[in-house]
Amino acid sequence: MKNLNKSLIQPATPLTASPIKLPTKLPTKLAAILLATLGTCSLAQANNIDYEIDGQTYQGYYAAPQANSKGQVLLIHDWDGIDDYEKKRADMLAADGYATFAVDLYGKDVRPDKIEDKKAEVGKLYNDRDTMRQRIQAGLTQLRAHSGQQPTVVMGYCFGGGATLELARSGVDTDVVGYASFHGTLATPAGQSYPTDTAPILTLHGGADTAIPMQDVAALAETLESASVPYEIAVYSGAPHAFTVFDSARYQQTADEKSWAAFSDFLNEQFGK
Repeated sequence: MKNLNKSLIQPATPLTASPIKLPTKLPTKLAAILLATLGTCSLAQANNIDYEIDGQTYQGYYAAPQANSKGQVLLIHDWDGIDDYEKKRADMLAADGYATFAVDLYGKDVRPDKIEDKKAEVGKLYNDRDTMRQRIQAGLTQLRAHSGQQPTVVMGYCFGGGATLELARSGVDTDVVGYASFHGTLATPAGQSYPTDTAPILTLHGGADTAIPMQDVAALAETLESASVPYEIAVYSGAPHAFTVFDSARYQQTADEKSWAAFSDFLNEQFGK
């Protein structure tokens, strides 16, 4: 794997705080949870953050509570790149007390909207996993520079879920205390394995996901079991791929709410709250 050249990562840009824009079209239960959270936690602050890797500019999104953080989360985007969806999720986590950085794995302004372009962008990283890991590590560097904390939970959606497991298999960051994948790619590439000291893994999957079949879920369980990696897998009946994406045809409210609650419990467990 390429060594991460820290001299090529631009130092953290100072934040100019501005109030977050909370999700406007949340399901009833999620909205109620968020409003209850805001009653006990000051509004977060959030900004786009530019940084550089090997001379290329990337733009992540940092959201943090004004009160003391309960922990920190690195959020990895789906194959669209960072958009309003990832920012909403980061805002929700910040409102719940977690400093969150949505890392950019594509590059600033690389936000594909056509299917063929999305496939091309994820294909570049699937075919160069050293670069994928390097860019995730750069996101961890940015998160920690802004939050001032070390222990981190890494999570992602779809492609980002697969990238989360890629980092888990790398075993390079001992300050990651947990990994979570929402409807993410699960297959373990040939020649890769999970270190026995890998932090706990939470997998949240749709039972009706045709993009990532249940065979992949079973194979992941067998792989983690054989490596003695602590894990938990939740499967939601009737939920298709990308079941958490608000306002999409695939959105499944019950599965979204249950998976978010499971992730919230996971955060509490990993950060000892």
